[in-house]
Amino acid sequence: MTRWERPQVRVFPDLETLSRNAAAFFCELSREAIASQGRFVVALSGGSTPRCMYKLLGSTTYRRSIEWKRVHMFWVDERCVPGDHLESNFKLVVDTVLSKVDMPGENIHRIKCEDMPDRAALDYEQDIRSFFKSTSLPIFDLIILGAGEDGHTASLFPNTAALYEHAHLATPVYLEPPKLNRVTLALSVLNHAVHVLFLASGPAKAMVIREIIENGNPKHYPAGLVHPVRGGVMWYVDKEAAGLLTKDH
Repeated sequence: MTRWERPQVRVFPDLETLSRNAAAFFCELSREAIASQGRFVVALSGGSTPRCMYKLLGSTTYRRSIEWKRVHMFWVDERCVPGDHLESNFKLVVDTVLSKVDMPGENIHRIKCEDMPDRAALDYEQDIRSFFKSTSLPIFDLIILGAGEDGHTASLFPNTAALYEHAHLATPVYLEPPKLNRVTLALSVLNHAVHVLFLASGPAKAMVIREIIENGNPKHYPAGLVHPVRGGVMWYVDKEAAGLLTKDH
């Protein structure tokens, strides 16, 4: 997909079907990456929609088809809470996947956000650079993203400084209380992935999805600014989230 082509979209009847197809896509890419380069490097997001996919990946049906010892898991973003906190994206993946599979501890690269966001972002960037052994932008095999009702993705919110971060791979995000501060991968990192998969469900996402997919993202929603320079972006949406799309997908 070239930089400004319309995203590829697949519409599914419900979240369960969407999640099964997303899990199958994850498994397929893991096999391809491991066969070609000996490892599969993925960055995961939090949220209720990917939770369903993660549960499937941790289930007997799917987990046996993935060579977990060759999977390296990073996170797209994290709230600044301990790793066992209910709001932690890390805990979400532990509960649904990591507690079910045999993955070496050194393959798990969580954002340690118990510290201040600035410190946590710098530490995470160092971990990424150390793993990829490069001073340039890392190339993830797959990044899983969602889209908020306000058009944000990862923890890149509209009209915030983090959206324009170019010097660092990870950046702190300070939000007004009671919202939790966060750390997120920069947009430049998202745009260097080989594959980006957006997951979206529910009618509340329908307006944003239409504006991004059919209207050319006129409001410059962060989710609509994800255009991988070397790979492709795919949207998996359920029927409700696709409710305002007027074209066949």
